Amino acid sequence: MKIVEALWLLIQFLIWYNLVFPVLLLIIYGIRGKDKLAGNASGSELPDYAIIVTAYEYTQQLPAVVSSLLALDYQRFHIYVVADKCDITGLHFPTDRVSLLRPPQVLGSNTRSHFYAIQNFIRPHSHLTIIDSDNLTDPQYLNELNIYFKAGFQAVQGVREAKNLDSTYACLDAARDIYYHFYDGKVLFGAGSSATLAGSGMAFTTALYQECLGHLDVTGAGFDKVLQEGIVSRKYRIAFAEKAIVYDEKTTGSDQLVKQRARWINTWFKYFALGFKIFFNGLTSFNWNQTIFGLVLLRPPLFIFLILSVVFMLINLFISIPVAVTWFLGLCVFVIGFYISLKRSHTDPKIYHSLVNIPKFIAFQLLALLNARKANQISVATRSSQTDQKQI
Repeated sequence: MKIVEALWLLIQFLIWYNLVFPVLLLIIYGIRGKDKLAGNASGSELPDYAIIVTAYEYTQQLPAVVSSLLALDYQRFHIYVVADKCDITGLHFPTDRVSLLRPPQVLGSNTRSHFYAIQNFIRPHSHLTIIDSDNLTDPQYLNELNIYFKAGFQAVQGVREAKNLDSTYACLDAARDIYYHFYDGKVLFGAGSSATLAGSGMAFTTALYQECLGHLDVTGAGFDKVLQEGIVSRKYRIAFAEKAIVYDEKTTGSDQLVKQRARWINTWFKYFALGFKIFFNGLTSFNWNQTIFGLVLLRPPLFIFLILSVVFMLINLFISIPVAVTWFLGLCVFVIGFYISLKRSHTDPKIYHSLVNIPKFIAFQLLALLNARKANQISVATRSSQTDQKQI
């Protein structure tokens, strides 16, 4: 009986700690202070960037994306647009700084598109950065990345800010991104670990990217999960550049939300076990970066552990009041932490107003959970509000 009770408490703890873990990291971040980014990379030559833009089936937003990239306040870059399964008739870019690549066979994978671009480099670029087909970039994007590359980092994640806040779902999607950018980006990196990768708005030395993924064929969603595991397993830290901004299209409709979240949930179940490998590697080698990052990868999607937390709290009202109180306090800490993330970020008032709809947002994610098993069969691309799609 005691074994069953101990197992019950252990299961609860493994969920409960996710409520307070971000705030604990925030405390460590506050004590540790910011890294001093002294330039220590060898050589003073500015990086030469390959900017890789992947499109799948739809090209409507590509002219805006490329126009945004050409406005970057930087000289050493070349843009590679990989138009996979796209009709590129009438799609022209009147500059030699853009290579429009149309693979002869359907690739159907982000990493295949990336390596197709690499195989068609017009020169050996020292660095590459990945941009989605619906992103826009801040003019200082590459200059902000350079701060971290100059400091010796080999991988950098920027910030994906909302390009549109024209619906409740878009606002809630943006609120979720702000939370993750703050804790999984700024705080996690500031606490001495690595920022998690977000799929776009990220940059690497070309050599590191090829080393981590060149021997793999990653299909479906989640290439960023495999990539970040490869980077951290090699004992590199992924830096977080909070001023390297790309503007990302946010989810606007419930149908799109369900399909997108179904793929994301499917991705977590597919790759979360990588966290065990990194965590135990970190423990055995006394590597703080790997230990903390492994814990982050093991964390369930936000809505799952929040729902489980409420369920466990209600169950304990009939079993153990002290444990129920512990759950309540944990939920309070989480809410405070969530508010801190919004307060310390540039949060539009529309986002605050949308928070009353969080229960509806969670309900749609529960529906996505039911569809997670067949997520990759539902759709191979996510249609944006402007009828464009993202390749996965």
